[in-house]
Amino acid sequence: MLRVDSCIFAGFSTSGCVRASALDALQHGFRPIVVPEACGDRDPDVQAANLFDLEQKYADLNDLTMVQDYFKSLSAS
Repeated sequence: MLRVDSCIFAGFSTSGCVRASALDALQHGFRPIVVPEACGDRDPDVQAANLFDLEQKYADLNDLTMVQDYFKSLSAS
């Protein structure tokens, strides 16, 4: 058993693929985590609005350093 409960998302575009994937993950019982520094969109205002909306309703936003530190801690154990 893999014991996976979360999905980490990065990509382009936040308003399309990243958002849709995070919602799909949530609907399938996973905890979506979006890394804002690893996402982008065509317009900075659209990017900001979608990140705000994702965090308010659907996903956790974790910064890149936090995600990297988490993966480093896994390899250390």
